[in-house]
Amino acid sequence: MNRALFVIDAQESFRQREIWRAGSNPDFVANVNALVDHFRATGGTVVWVLHSEPGTGGVFDPANGHVRLLDGVNPHRPGEPTLVKTSHNVFTTTNAGQFLTERQIFDLTVCGIRTEQCVETTARVGGDLGYAVTFVTDATLTFPIPHRDAAAASVEEILADPRTLGNADIVARTERVLDGRFATVRTAAEVVGAALVA
Repeated sequence: MNRALFVIDAQESFRQREIWRAGSNPDFVANVNALVDHFRATGGTVVWVLHSEPGTGGVFDPANGHVRLLDGVNPHRPGEPTLVKTSHNVFTTTNAGQFLTERQIFDLTVCGIRTEQCVETTARVGGDLGYAVTFVTDATLTFPIPHRDAAAASVEEILADPRTLGNADIVARTERVLDGRFATVRTAAEVVGAALVA
């Protein structure tokens, strides 16, 4: 079966936010790179996805120069598509579905930023569209979510607030709601190791 890896929003935009220093996963870049290397070595398709919010003036506005891959992530190679989305999932505002259909790819592996937002939403939509989705949690990254009444708080205030939804809770919840429903949850080592055994 043809396979594709979606690397979702692994972009410098996030590094421009103060909350970056409270990220969930120090091994994020290494695990994404391991998946990219694995897909390249085994004939899979690597698809790069970037999030763009043109005209907003923020960190996702391409005019500000941050809508590009994170430093340290394996560089894009010729022939690997880059899809630029303006929605939370990859499918709604790109030609991802057409791209996959033309190549008869029905097996998707997803990773990237943020665990519970664009990566999870892509997994849900992909699952509903009939793709076999693998969600690689340790190749995702997220950040604490402040209570709606503390949206303007500093990072220190967000981390000290008992109402904040912490990284561990976000990741656990995402795995629980996806696994067996919309996706199969795996680690990067399990994805790479399964192919080595097969």
